[in-house]
Amino acid sequence: MGRTKKVGSTGKYGSRYGLKIRRKILKVESKKDRVCPYCGKKQLKRVAAGIWECKKCGARFTGGAYTIKYEEKSS
Repeated sequence: MGRTKKVGSTGKYGSRYGLKIRRKILKVESKKDRVCPYCGKKQLKRVAAGIWECKKCGARFTGGAYTIKYEEKSS
């Protein structure tokens, strides 16, 4: 099954499971706004639930289970 611009990777589910759930899945699977808080690159990978790792600088930190929730460093 193919993907479309509107539904992205959730196109494989067709009309099953409901729109609200498929939108939540799409938000979890999207990789566009995962920026490393240490080096600023968009190369973060979710290692496990709440554990994130940057492919570029190798920094490993905790955050949210599906989204990156971290506190800004104050100088």
